[in-house]
Amino acid sequence: MSSSLRARRMARNHRRLAQQPRLNLVALMDIFTILVLFLMVNNGDVEVLQADRSLSLPESVSEQKPEVALTIKITASQILVEGRAVAEVATVLGQDEDSIQLLAEELRQQAARAAVLTGQELQTGRTVNIMGDEGMPYKMLKRVMLTCAGSEYRDISLAVDSNPPAPDSQPLLAARSD
Repeated sequence: MSSSLRARRMARNHRRLAQQPRLNLVALMDIFTILVLFLMVNNGDVEVLQADRSLSLPESVSEQKPEVALTIKITASQILVEGRAVAEVATVLGQDEDSIQLLAEELRQQAARAAVLTGQELQTGRTVNIMGDEGMPYKMLKRVMLTCAGSEYRDISLAVDSNPPAPDSQPLLAARSD
């Protein structure tokens, strides 16, 4: 005996609903693709310089981000160029010379590997970021900066921890009584 259309439709729906539900991954893949593209586009807002745990950078209220450039780190014991140890701090401080010969040689090698200078870079020099501990002697910083300037790296930036100014802070003014 044949069943009615309604009975066949109900039986078909019961069979379909009795099966395990399947997950549609197409929509999920679309969401992940959009998320990956969003993260790639907005990746430019990250810090350029990676802080070293052995360095305690001085604090500043500057909001300007450093450029991508050669990085010189000055720790308590070593001078590092792009993570490679170049000279010992104690040896450099014990010398009478103003420039650091080993650092100058490394900077010349880095300049030889880099691209040819553009017109503006010929005037301002190559860009370098110096990361030094806030307790580093000024004599050491001065020697590193003089060595950089003598090796075509005259566009010097000093790395600092950025702390925005407090909203209620007033600028310091010199009071004059007449």
